[in-house]
Amino acid sequence: MTEAAPALAAMARRRSWSKVDETAPSHDELLELVAAAGRVADHSSLHPWRLIEIRGDARLRLGRALNKANGESGTSSKPMRAPLLIAVVATVHKSEKVPAWEQEAVASGVAHMLSLALDEAGWGVLWRTGHPTRSKAVAKAHGLRKKERLLGWLYVGGKPASSRSERVKTIDAASFVSQMPGA
Repeated sequence: MTEAAPALAAMARRRSWSKVDETAPSHDELLELVAAAGRVADHSSLHPWRLIEIRGDARLRLGRALNKANGESGTSSKPMRAPLLIAVVATVHKSEKVPAWEQEAVASGVAHMLSLALDEAGWGVLWRTGHPTRSKAVAKAHGLRKKERLLGWLYVGGKPASSRSERVKTIDAASFVSQMPGA
């Protein structure tokens, strides 16, 4: 086995948790995991991302913004499905070397690394996206600035004991890897 074996094992075990309980990592625990996730490859070290921690009543404010984005009144219950939501924001910097799409990819990489770190720390995580991430109401609720794009939310909570042993799907890597034509 290689030294990367623990990381490979963690990646192979990772799965999305659509149902979580009401426990969540503390702010300080989250900061430790974010510090590690922030080590993602980042061309020119622009750090084109930020995260917004959403707990308690802030989830209700998000629920109102989600309903407004959908042209509905009231409050969506979706943000109440987890005790902690982490909004993933791509903060695009002006750069001649690093295009906007690459900066969004860095923010996405941070989200994936954080998702893996949270899972390895024992937390259930699900990344939710959708058309509301591009709505004005949701952007305003998050305090997004110009050149910022909401990529989605990591829903985080405790892994329910009843579903901890569910089988993880495997990937047939050979069907996704090919050689460059003409080689």
